[in-house]
Amino acid sequence: MALRSGRYHNVRHQKDAADRKRAAVWAKLAVQIASAVQLGGSGRPEDNPRLRLAIARARAAEMSSEAIERAIRKGLGQGGEGARALCELTYEGYAAGGVAVVVDAVTDNRNRTAPEIKKLFEVHGGALGTPGCVAWQFRTRACCLVAEASEERVLEALLAARAEVEDLLCHAGGVEVIAEPQHYDALVRALTAADLQVREADIVRMPECTVPLADQATAHSVQALLVALDEHPDVQAVYHNAELSV
Repeated sequence: MALRSGRYHNVRHQKDAADRKRAAVWAKLAVQIASAVQLGGSGRPEDNPRLRLAIARARAAEMSSEAIERAIRKGLGQGGEGARALCELTYEGYAAGGVAVVVDAVTDNRNRTAPEIKKLFEVHGGALGTPGCVAWQFRTRACCLVAEASEERVLEALLAARAEVEDLLCHAGGVEVIAEPQHYDALVRALTAADLQVREADIVRMPECTVPLADQATAHSVQALLVALDEHPDVQAVYHNAELSV
């Protein structure tokens, strides 16, 4: 009986941790949606490409339609809540071992966020750099992961829609389609119109080359920094060029 009790407690703890993580992700997505409304100038997805992308990310994370609508209203300053003046910021720096790190954030108080991000870099053996110090090592691309489909079928769908694609990469998770960021909408529409399962779709920063880590201590420091940055409430995305085992 004690064994069952202990197992239940462990499962419950893991579920609570998963729920907390999901809540944190949804909170960030809500900020991203509100920011897209403010910066894109419209609460209508059809008129606001930035908002369309934010909503697509939210739906991929299984965020409810009600929560999405609430975030849009918040961005518009409706629903009894004043719209916070949000701004998008990018921080660049180095993790241990010379790993390049780029952090995309959305905040209503840059004077709060900047020192907190700086401290996270320093605590984990890295250093915050100046704008442009590492961004040149990444390229911004639209990326779609198609599951349960062959490369031939994906290519056929893209050719039929005359979608402009830069590269196709096949791996265990499916077929990864890479294109210039301005082709994101056309790419997603072409794949979904062909009844292909788009598991993930986003605009990301892809490293031009990766950096091998010298030892376990360095790998631990890099991973600790990436986790700490990802858990910061103002951080929307963290990109790096480290070769990490998965």
